[in-house]
Amino acid sequence: MSQNVTAFDTIAAIATPPGEGAIAIIRVSGNEAVTTVNALFRGHDLTQVATNTINYGHIVDPDTHAVVDEVMVSVMRAPKTYTCEDVVEINTHGGILATNRVLQLVVGTGPRMAEPGEFTKRAFLNGRIDLTQAEGVMDIIRAKTDRAMDVAEHQVAGGLETEIRATRQKVLDVLAQEEVNIDYPEYDTDQMTANAMRQCAEMVIKDIDQLLQTATEGQIMRDGLATAIVGRPNVGKSSLLNYLLHEDKAIVTDVAGTTRDVLEEYVNVRGVPLRLVDTAGIHETDDKVEKIGVERSRAALAAADLVLLVLDASQPLTDEDRELLTTTQAQHRIILLNKQDLPTAFDATTLAPWTEEADVLGTSVVTTAGMDALADRISSMFMGGIANRQADVMVTNARQAGLLRQARQSLRDVISGLDNDMPLDMVQMDLTDAWDHLGEITGDAAPDELITTLFSQFCLGK
Repeated sequence: MSQNVTAFDTIAAIATPPGEGAIAIIRVSGNEAVTTVNALFRGHDLTQVATNTINYGHIVDPDTHAVVDEVMVSVMRAPKTYTCEDVVEINTHGGILATNRVLQLVVGTGPRMAEPGEFTKRAFLNGRIDLTQAEGVMDIIRAKTDRAMDVAEHQVAGGLETEIRATRQKVLDVLAQEEVNIDYPEYDTDQMTANAMRQCAEMVIKDIDQLLQTATEGQIMRDGLATAIVGRPNVGKSSLLNYLLHEDKAIVTDVAGTTRDVLEEYVNVRGVPLRLVDTAGIHETDDKVEKIGVERSRAALAAADLVLLVLDASQPLTDEDRELLTTTQAQHRIILLNKQDLPTAFDATTLAPWTEEADVLGTSVVTTAGMDALADRISSMFMGGIANRQADVMVTNARQAGLLRQARQSLRDVISGLDNDMPLDMVQMDLTDAWDHLGEITGDAAPDELITTLFSQFCLGK
C-alpha cells in the first residue's frame, strides 16, 4: 500500500500487560517522540543515534534531576516503523510503580495518552496495513492454538487483503469499461456491456463463495468454539473439564451440586480452540444460590455451538437426563456415557428416541477411556480436517463475512436485473454496491464510524 503519512500528535501508552514482570515497555509514537523521550533520558543524545538502535541509560525526572529508572531505549525512525511515524520504546523494569512513573513523566512533557488500538489505527491511516491486516494483529493477540496463530500471521502478511483486492479489481474493470462505453457509445452495444456485467458477477460470486466457505472455521479459530458441558449433578462434568484443561480448575466431590456457577476456560483440542463452559448441574432445586447457577447453565446451553452432554452410565436414565436429551436435540452435541470404570446400570437402548443423529461415546474420565475418540470427533465435526489443509486465507470474523454476503447479494441483484432487462445504468448501481462492500472489508471504502469501532476493541498500547 502507498504510504502517504498523515501528521498526528504524539501519543504514549504502556504496551505490556499490567503487573509484575522482568520488563515493561512504554511506547511513544509521533513527530515529537524522539525529542520527548530525549528530554528525560540520560545517556546518548537520542536525536543523534541511528534508527533501529537500542540505547542504555536512565530516565531522569526533569524537575528534581533524580534517577527514576535504569532503562534501554529503542529508537525507530519514520517511515519504517509500526505506525510509519517516529517510534520510541522505553524498556523499564517491570512493575506497576516504576512503569507508571516513567509514563507520567513522558505524558508530562507533551504527548497524550493513546486510545485503545491507536498505534495500529495510525498504521492503517498511514497506509502501512489495511483493515484485514489490523484484524489479523488482533487475531494474533487472541490466538489460542498454533493453527489459529498461523492463520492470523498470514492475514497480517496480507493474504486476505490480496484476495479481496484481486476480486474487487475484477468488478472495477467492468465498471471502468461501462464508463468508457457511456462516453464512446459508437464502440459498444448494450448486449456487450450486459454480457460483461453478467460474466463479472458470476465470476466474483464464485470467488466470494470460496471465501465464505472458510468463515465458520475462521470464526472458530478466532473466537473459540463455545462448548457447554451439561448434565445433572455429579455425573462427571467438572472432572471432564479438569481433564481437558490438564489441571484441577473445578472442584470435584461426590456431593451433588458442588458447581454452583458457570466456569469458563479455553482449551486446545486437536487444533480446535474450545471455549469450555462447565455448568452447574441442571435440575430442580429449592436452594436460591443453586437455582441461579442452574438458570445460568440453561443460558450457556442455549448459546453453545457444541454441547457435551454427560450421562452417568453407572445409574439408570433419570427424568432429568431425559429432559436434557430433549432440550439439546436440535444442537450439535456429543453424548458421553461417563463412568465406564464402574459397573454399568445403564440400558443404552433407552437412548434410542434421542440418538438417531447424535454421537454417543463411552467414556471414563478416571481411566481416560474414550477421551481420544472425543477429541477426534470434535476436530472432525467442526474443522473438517482443516488442521491438515493449507487454507491460509480465511474469513475470520463476522464483519468480513457479513460484507462478503452483502457483496454477493448485490451481484445477484446484477444478474436478476439483467434477466429482467433493467436499464444498464441501474444494474451498474448494484455492481458499484458490490465494489463498495468489498472495499469496506479492506478499509478502502469503510466509514469513519466503523474504523473507530474496530480499533476501540484493541488493547491499550497496541
